[in-house]
Amino acid sequence: MQVRKYSGELVEFDLNRLKASLFKSGASADVVDAVWEAMEPMVYDGISTGDLYRRAFRLLKRKAHAFAARYSLKRALKELGPAGYYFEQWVARLFQHAEYQTATGQLLEGNAVTHEVDVVARKGGDMLLVECKFRNTVDAKISVTTPMYFLSRFKDMEGRKFNFFGKPMGFTAGWLITNAYLTTDSIRFGQYYGINLLAWNYPEDSSIKRRVDNAGLYPVTCLTTIAKAEKEVLLRQGCLLVKDIVTDPAQLDTLKCGPRKRRKIIEEATELVNHKNT
Repeated sequence: MQVRKYSGELVEFDLNRLKASLFKSGASADVVDAVWEAMEPMVYDGISTGDLYRRAFRLLKRKAHAFAARYSLKRALKELGPAGYYFEQWVARLFQHAEYQTATGQLLEGNAVTHEVDVVARKGGDMLLVECKFRNTVDAKISVTTPMYFLSRFKDMEGRKFNFFGKPMGFTAGWLITNAYLTTDSIRFGQYYGINLLAWNYPEDSSIKRRVDNAGLYPVTCLTTIAKAEKEVLLRQGCLLVKDIVTDPAQLDTLKCGPRKRRKIIEEATELVNHKNT
């Protein structure tokens, strides 16, 4: 049996790959087997990977909202768009979790031109120039021209000091971060020129997916117990992470939801951030 990828290409269906993605949600072997048993009669030759994902998501959601929330992380990152502003804010939170001070949306004078800088992150003797590349299609790839362009920006700011967090300092390293994938040439270029790259699946041992699962840094767009419009309300008020709801349930006051729904949201949020993927 074949499945149709987002590109239109037909490939052989790999049950083990589907099950592996379900296991990553934190679901047990019994739950994964039950999901596949329910899915199998619905799967047909030529089914799209999007349809496979949606069916698995619905069935996981019936088992536990938190399973479905973890499984939908890639989609949830895409919902931080459409322009990518919230993605930049979310990336800043990733660095804050690693004990960096951060600033977003800065205009900085380079040696030749002015630059819009997405995130500045500083800890100790390190000050990072962070470029965020947001994509709202699930199979998007960042070509080599992007790290090339970023390197030129970093070079234009070399030798200059910027006053962030109380002390003038120059940038010591550059980071290019995307919710998409990186082409092989992008990775090679970044490695050769010392650009730190972070993408959905790269580096393998510390990708966005792994960092989020390990630290519980899920965006609120992961939650399955609230509607899309409600997620937008939370984002606008600065509630970017699911853990923001756990630490401060009053974040939900603006949603004006009833006690039962409020309880379900908090239960899902708590289970989600307390889970640690291995």
